[in-house]
Amino acid sequence: MAQRVWDSFLTEQDQAHLALTGRKPVGFGEKPALLLVDLYRWVFGDYPEPLLEGIKTWPSSCGLAAWDAIPHIQTLLQAARNAGIPVIHMTGLDGCGVEGWSTRKGDRRPVDTDPAAADRRSRQYDIIDEVAPIDGEAFLRKSSPSSFWGTPLVGHLNYLGVDTLITVGESTSGCVRASVVDGCTNRYRMIVVEECVFDRHEAAHAINLFDMNQKYADVLSLADVLEWIADWKARKDEG
Repeated sequence: MAQRVWDSFLTEQDQAHLALTGRKPVGFGEKPALLLVDLYRWVFGDYPEPLLEGIKTWPSSCGLAAWDAIPHIQTLLQAARNAGIPVIHMTGLDGCGVEGWSTRKGDRRPVDTDPAAADRRSRQYDIIDEVAPIDGEAFLRKSSPSSFWGTPLVGHLNYLGVDTLITVGESTSGCVRASVVDGCTNRYRMIVVEECVFDRHEAAHAINLFDMNQKYADVLSLADVLEWIADWKARKDEG
């Protein structure tokens, strides 16, 4: 990609520094997996709405940015399935007596007196139908921003021999970033698909993609990742 989503946010000094230093790509390994982070109802709502409308009923909505990403994620997911790439779905852990990461010590869980609000909360961590797991795909729950913290993800990836994690989902600045940093820490090659991640704030989305691309991952276009998957499948089929 010649024009990157973060370019308009960089200062002249930023650009000069990049021209002098460059970066070494992470690159793909030999055994990929696809990690889908937090594609649950809480950030989509029940139907597409602009952000400032969506948060009236779904406070964690990412607005139209979430819905715009769905076709891209579906395309990537189907390509991964067709190629035999393992797929891991992550969502929130709720209802087990363990409070999530955003709950501060001493906080009380809100009581929903409105039946509609109670219904929405009961469905908040349901992965949306458009990208739901199918038989044989891993489905894990987490109580932290990171997909790694407190989950069996590393064990599952090691069992499969995975060395590369193609990462999609939300939010770019939150759970995606936390998962990418922890993936890098665990020595996986991290790939982030630009069209397949989203956030509530354009600036946070762009700058976090930039920062991950500089330090922890390769941020690639969907077209580039699909091309690599096709080549990988062809090599695998050749034996």
